[in-house]
Amino acid sequence: MTRTDLCLTACLISSLLSAIRWLRVAQREHYLALSASRFALRWWRLGIINPLMILIAATAAFVSIWFPGFCLITATAVSVGPVGLRLKGRTSSLAWTRRLRTVAGLATLLICVLFLAVRQLEISAAAYGAIAIFIPFVIDAALALLKPIEQKFARRYVLQAADTLERINPIRVAITGSYGKTTIKGYVRHLLSESQSVVASPASFNNSAGLSRAVNEHLHSGTDIFVAEMGTYGPGEIADLVSWVRPSISVLSAIGPVHLERFGDLDTIVSSKSEIFATSKTAIINIDAYGLAAEAARLQASGINVLKCSAKDPTADVFVNSEEGLTVTVSNRQIVAGLKSDSAPTNVACAVAVAVALDVPDTTIAHRLATLPGADHRRQVVASESGVTIIDDTYNSNPAGAAAALETLIGLDANRKVVVTPGMVELGNRQNPENRRFGVDASLIADDLLIVGRTNRSALINGSRDGTARVHLLPNREEAIRWVRGNLKPGDAVLYENDLPDHYA
Repeated sequence: MTRTDLCLTACLISSLLSAIRWLRVAQREHYLALSASRFALRWWRLGIINPLMILIAATAAFVSIWFPGFCLITATAVSVGPVGLRLKGRTSSLAWTRRLRTVAGLATLLICVLFLAVRQLEISAAAYGAIAIFIPFVIDAALALLKPIEQKFARRYVLQAADTLERINPIRVAITGSYGKTTIKGYVRHLLSESQSVVASPASFNNSAGLSRAVNEHLHSGTDIFVAEMGTYGPGEIADLVSWVRPSISVLSAIGPVHLERFGDLDTIVSSKSEIFATSKTAIINIDAYGLAAEAARLQASGINVLKCSAKDPTADVFVNSEEGLTVTVSNRQIVAGLKSDSAPTNVACAVAVAVALDVPDTTIAHRLATLPGADHRRQVVASESGVTIIDDTYNSNPAGAAAALETLIGLDANRKVVVTPGMVELGNRQNPENRRFGVDASLIADDLLIVGRTNRSALINGSRDGTARVHLLPNREEAIRWVRGNLKPGDAVLYENDLPDHYA
């Protein structure tokens, strides 16, 4: 084997190993094009070792123009780096689904074609090293090439779901918002299910694939109401969902900086979420949220029946006051008063509005409100076997939810209070200030603040300086849990606020 062939083999092997790492990132990021390269740029800039490694890899590739053997250094660096992003995930391993196998197959083909082209054209061995370094971009190329094919493939399931909806013809309720939609979906199902057959999309099945699967697998003849949660990463996505789900009642729960780096600004979030009303006869809107009072007025002027929900405006169609327990008022008539609940008032208001729109009697709403279900991993309060109270808020990743979780921690009678968090992500230019603010609030409430990972470490540390909490820096959630178990005693409390997947540092 010649030295050039040795370089080709080493760089090819390292490229395939690297591809596994970036395929896992792509899968965790819902196969969005540019996701692999976006995270690669983050990881290779992280800390001291990773920038040094990529610099060495790039330098070695360049030097291999004259000394081909230096490609082995590039191959080694690409195989083991970036440090911290494992081939096998901490929070989730690769799931070899049909879609992942397709992406992996095309990516492997592209990699092999690139290496063969370099060999056939007898280009410098430096090209082998360059290919190995740029594997995340190859993954993104595969994702972009497959996107129209995947859309066509998924369309048959959407068409099947649309036919099923037309055949069974349940009342269709759609729910969206920057946050709160999963919780409201659970409340709506609970309020309606006493006298009607209700099917709600499971978990966070809120995109085209998830909703079509929910319809195809769970809807049955005799279903009276289908409740669909709808999510979006950008304009047009909810419009596409609405085009075949065709809800007659739609809910817009909240507007916040969630996924702000994808949308750009809050006004774009408002317009994108408002696509949910395209087929609606009744629009249910939390007018306390940014931009939604104006949106309610616009929809009302267009002739749509609008139910305004609020925790601040007593003149709203559904007003929920939480000063002394929850007091729910619908069109100036009181449904329930002083209900003990830590539910977000506007979430309750939106769910009640759906029940009102579907003519559920006030008495039914009142007694069902007393047993509202909690959403998994969203401010769930449980007692551990060791006697430590745990607030599980690991599925919340927005500023409003984080603030509510801190309020829950404040309300606990605990000897020692601890907050464990990696902070919040995908908040665009508000990520640093929002995490700094959370660091301030958490450090004023907790005795100990455990900052997990590096993504938001600086912002959280800066915020914590305004408080009194002892700050501990942990590399991952496993180490944080180990710290909690080793340091907390019966009568103590811990809040787990958000949990980032391990493709975040």
